[in-house]
Amino acid sequence: MRGILQTALILGLSSTAAAVFQDEVGDIDFHYSLVGLPQFETTFFHRPRKDDKASLLYTLGDVGVIGAINPSNGKLVWRQHISEHVATGGGHLRAPEGENWVASAYGSKVQSWNALTGRNIWEMEFEGQVKDLEILELTETSRKDVLALFDEDGVTVLRRLHGSLGNVIWEFRETSKDVPVQVSTNIANVHVLSLHGSPGTYNLKVTSLDTATGNRVDHWTVGNKGDIHAAQDVMFVGANSAAPIAAWTNRGLSKLSVNILGTKTKQDLVLPDGTASVRIHAPHLLQSLPHFLVEIETASGHKGEVYHTDLKSGQVAKAYDLPHVADKGAFSTSSEAANVYFTRITKDEVTIVSSESHGILARWPRKPTEENLAVQVVSEVLKKAGGKEFAVRSAALTTSDDWVMIRNGNIDWTRPEGMTGAVAAVWAEIPEVERLAKVLAEEAHANPLEAYIHRVKRHIEDLQYLPAYLGRLPQRIMDGILGADPSAIRRGLHRDVFGFSKIVVLATRRGRFYGLDTGAHGKIMWSRTVFRSRPGGDLFSVKGIMAKDTEGTVTVIGSNGERAVLRATDGTVLEVHQAGSFTKITSTALVGNGPDRWLLALGGNGLPIANAAPGSLPEDTVVLRDGNQGLKGVRFEFRNGKASKTDVWQLKAGNGRRIVDIAAPPAHNPVASIGRVLGDRKVAYKYLNPNTVVLAIVEESTSTLSIQVIDTASGQILAAQNHKGVDASKSISCAMAENWYSCTFFGDYDVDDGTNRTIKGYQVATSDLFESPEPNDRGPLGDAAEFSSLNPVDNPSGVPLPWVTSQTIVVAQPLTSLTTTQTLQGITTRLLLAYLPESHGILSVARYVLDPRRPVDREPTAAEVEAESLMKYAPQLEVDGRAIISHELELIGVQEIIATPAIVESTCLLFAYGVDVFGTRSTPSGLFDILGKGFNKVTLVGTVLAFFAGVVFLAPMVRRKQIDRRWDAFL
Repeated sequence: MRGILQTALILGLSSTAAAVFQDEVGDIDFHYSLVGLPQFETTFFHRPRKDDKASLLYTLGDVGVIGAINPSNGKLVWRQHISEHVATGGGHLRAPEGENWVASAYGSKVQSWNALTGRNIWEMEFEGQVKDLEILELTETSRKDVLALFDEDGVTVLRRLHGSLGNVIWEFRETSKDVPVQVSTNIANVHVLSLHGSPGTYNLKVTSLDTATGNRVDHWTVGNKGDIHAAQDVMFVGANSAAPIAAWTNRGLSKLSVNILGTKTKQDLVLPDGTASVRIHAPHLLQSLPHFLVEIETASGHKGEVYHTDLKSGQVAKAYDLPHVADKGAFSTSSEAANVYFTRITKDEVTIVSSESHGILARWPRKPTEENLAVQVVSEVLKKAGGKEFAVRSAALTTSDDWVMIRNGNIDWTRPEGMTGAVAAVWAEIPEVERLAKVLAEEAHANPLEAYIHRVKRHIEDLQYLPAYLGRLPQRIMDGILGADPSAIRRGLHRDVFGFSKIVVLATRRGRFYGLDTGAHGKIMWSRTVFRSRPGGDLFSVKGIMAKDTEGTVTVIGSNGERAVLRATDGTVLEVHQAGSFTKITSTALVGNGPDRWLLALGGNGLPIANAAPGSLPEDTVVLRDGNQGLKGVRFEFRNGKASKTDVWQLKAGNGRRIVDIAAPPAHNPVASIGRVLGDRKVAYKYLNPNTVVLAIVEESTSTLSIQVIDTASGQILAAQNHKGVDASKSISCAMAENWYSCTFFGDYDVDDGTNRTIKGYQVATSDLFESPEPNDRGPLGDAAEFSSLNPVDNPSGVPLPWVTSQTIVVAQPLTSLTTTQTLQGITTRLLLAYLPESHGILSVARYVLDPRRPVDREPTAAEVEAESLMKYAPQLEVDGRAIISHELELIGVQEIIATPAIVESTCLLFAYGVDVFGTRSTPSGLFDILGKGFNKVTLVGTVLAFFAGVVFLAPMVRRKQIDRRWDAFL
């Protein structure tokens, strides 16, 4: 009974320590809830309630997230992640006019969502990939349905889905191997547009279908073979009769070909010389006039051409031109009944024109910065009472990858959507503190006299800051007593005494970097595009990132030869090499120690391609990854003026096997104790080899996962465990720290209930490494201070292998992106951190919950509970909401969690990135070295002052009484 009570007490205390208290929410953490860069075709204003004049702003971002934004304040109303991973664009989002739902499509799924709440109404999944999604506004009933166009292995399939239920009403299949492009509707028919011909020599094929049955009515081709080279050349297809056209450009962008749907001819429009890109803006309401605008961007600016479509004659005629304006800008379309308005946003102003005439209806000046130029806009134009004045609000994507709301020329709010798609992040210290630490280190290594003189001079120089310090002292005392938030009164970037203020430098796949101040609730200090990306080109992929705190810089290296050095405090680019500056970079290695660390970039041949000079190459063995097939350890040296390498060891995964994850101990991995005190007061010594990594290798043919511990100095396999029935298509993640490691996967496990059942589920396998199976035994190395992995000991012969103890538990949902907390001295209990992709949170699991030494089928003894905090082994781990450090916040698409220690031993700083950005503090063993917010400083100070006043008041009385007693002795 005593053991049970002690175990329950420990669990209760751990839950309290892991919990996030209500007064800490929004104080110790920050969260950017994002949807990604809005895509032009999937962003619009829509009224979620037919009788309500208020509308919401909807978008499907380029990371695969649907979001509904309140246009008045920029707050997120709801969002849904419809792609399995962080997407790279694509997808479809449509809204029927006057309905309370929106429809989306991504991959092979078509879904419907409540426009006001974001709840899923129905979901359908088919074979193939969705190529287009449109709303069938006019049907044989009053209901509005969904048209989904699929490409199913060369077969064009169009399905009409019930708008309310999602079931298939009819299906059309075309087996002619045409390439489906888009679908459009008019009053009488549905038009399926596809590319007919062979790759590079296509023309446009239009298939007309009956709206009610889906039967083919007619089909024809438009233009000549070779007019269209690829599907992306078809730049616009109108969804309905308000924009009944299909348009495409030739490769030289010298002409724009337009076909009015239903006709079999095309009309060529001449584009100006120097055209760089073309975009068409057209209304989407059925009752709108069939007018459209052609936006033409050149190297020097942009212009617009407005065209009117005559449905009777089947001709397109230019109505008027909007003048060429230097610099970037953007157009947008909005409709009100039959009226069509075009909004233009330039660097200097916002203007509105009617599609009928070029006369400017309204104009507002604006003063943006160079980083705030609009490149893509959706607008909502409102005609005020009387019909002579207008108001407009425009959601604009800017050159700085921000999404801003411009209301009548003024910016109402800004959303930093460019932070989505983050691919790397690194912690950086405040350089001022690091410079002081460097000076103190220099004084420590100097002789006493020189160090004393240097310190006196430094203190004399610091006297210039004394008046300002004394001026701030009363306010600091009052804030300390009243418990004021220091971040609310701080000015500028500085590090606090607890080490909570640090810089996170975040890199995104678009080549843009952000600097966040964790001491100011994640405030964005700077953002800057460092690497230029080409339209349709490769996304920026980080191969290595490193912060050099002594210099206050961050170095980053990309896969295509990109290299840059940034100043962490303000983002100043100190050095940059764009893509193609060097050869392709396959990997990087962080070499050197302490302040002399640097990134070594390696090419496809495994040789250094930058910073390769005599004396700069690492002397130690560098571990390289051979794709997914193995690892190798190499040494570099100079021969005949050129860098060369020598393979020290090589490890192959084997045929049919591949490496899915590699985990190494964190760079900051202090060990507070080399041994573990057991319940019988004996010591089990930890196997603390810094040259170890954990490999997760899968063999799909046998559904086997092999977890191996590798000595990176020798390539020796130190330990291995095999797990059967593992699903390699699901996430496999590992983390390592001190002498233990954990891996999570989806596989078989045996149910120990006498039924011999095998059930599949998510599992966490944890292993501890010790020097010997016997307590108080240091193994074959004994008390040796040093050892070499390359030189075997005398007895036994060979590399001394660790003793491994392992246990596996089942969890209710998948865990990804595993990592561990870090503290300054390593004394605080470690937590295993993982992202919950189904619950959209970050889970913290205490180390003792995963301890492989937990007794099986018995309760731990009192000595085991006291010495080791052991609890009885339980085969399952329930996800406790109190252990979710992101509390009620919804985190989407987390790719990695990075940790760094604070100055106080109790606290670890955490930062997660992917789609969302999240930062917080974690105290695995509780806040034991600083006072919490709940500590009543006013009461303490008041009590001290009361005691002081009492002493001052009573002291004369006591002194007089003592004197009176002395006189009484003589009387």
